[in-house]
Amino acid sequence: MNDMSTTDQRMIPANGHAAAFELKGQVEAARFVKGTVKSVKQPLLNLMDEPRGKRASQLLFGERFRVIDERDGYAFGQAERDGYCGYVVSGALGGEEQPSHWVAAPATHLYPKPEIKAPPEVAIFFGSQVKVVADHGDFVKIATGHFVPRAHVQPLKARFSDPVGVADLLLGTPYLWGGSSRWGIDCSGLVQMALLACGMECPRDSDQQRSLGRDLHHGEPYLRGDLVFWDGHVGIMASEDVLIHANAHHMAVAYEPIVETRNRFRDGKVGDIVSKKRLKLPDN
Repeated sequence: MNDMSTTDQRMIPANGHAAAFELKGQVEAARFVKGTVKSVKQPLLNLMDEPRGKRASQLLFGERFRVIDERDGYAFGQAERDGYCGYVVSGALGGEEQPSHWVAAPATHLYPKPEIKAPPEVAIFFGSQVKVVADHGDFVKIATGHFVPRAHVQPLKARFSDPVGVADLLLGTPYLWGGSSRWGIDCSGLVQMALLACGMECPRDSDQQRSLGRDLHHGEPYLRGDLVFWDGHVGIMASEDVLIHANAHHMAVAYEPIVETRNRFRDGKVGDIVSKKRLKLPDN
């Protein structure tokens, strides 16, 4: 998925000032570097197309980011999750940390003590990565010194088997362009988080995701887990007739009969379906 020969600028760790060392001879840059891997130290971190630019994606607490260039308070680099490149605020990154668990609940609170009545200090979201350092009954202590409910985390290699079930965990999440969490998510962010949680590789944007799976044959009925694409939009079939997707009509992650989605898009500016894909799911 992270092929350095790609011409997709979103996937090329080079910004003119610096480039990843493996790109030497392929791109022009003032210098070529190995880069420094750092970890995200806040609940959410916008990944932007340029310093102070538009949000293209988000990184989650504990995720790793390879810094290629750093200047004026911004770091340019590449997300480990999917190879996506962009700019983040430098101050939100810390030293590289090897996580042991990930947050498998829609969100979880970080408690100052292993007690449910202790006032939590902050929340982190589904997909965040933490390093567990000690057990405390119904809580685990993580490297920051906070405590997390044991039921909310899973070992790093643990995975779900049903992407639709994962998407359902995020039902009602507000729509947010470039969002990747329970705080806010967009259509391709929902698909990516659902597939990654099931151990399936998935790029960030809907046009990239059209490379996944196989095309459905003409007249082939939908199955649970099929992906349906419009120009600039994607959703997951929950059944033969119902789609789950993050969309600007509901401004949330919602279930919707695909007939209604298709009619609304055809009557508007989106147009008709451009691709239907079937994935090889973990339980198949």
